[in-house]
Amino acid sequence: MTRSAKAFLEGGPDDLPARVVPITPPGVELKIPHRGGYEHFKVTPRHQETEEGLLTVYEWFERTEIAE
Repeated sequence: MTRSAKAFLEGGPDDLPARVVPITPPGVELKIPHRGGYEHFKVTPRHQETEEGLLTVYEWFERTEIAE
């Protein structure tokens, strides 16, 4: 059974649909689509205990809009 890598998202909008998300490949910036734009998260050296185990924390650092 293959287990996918996941991250814990910290910061950013309060209404993100999930705080635990899959990451591929691990260690790269995450870009989460949200409300007509993207929320950007960068990897940190920290970890967070979650219901899915100990996960790497990715911290929010900016939002960009989707060009129309």
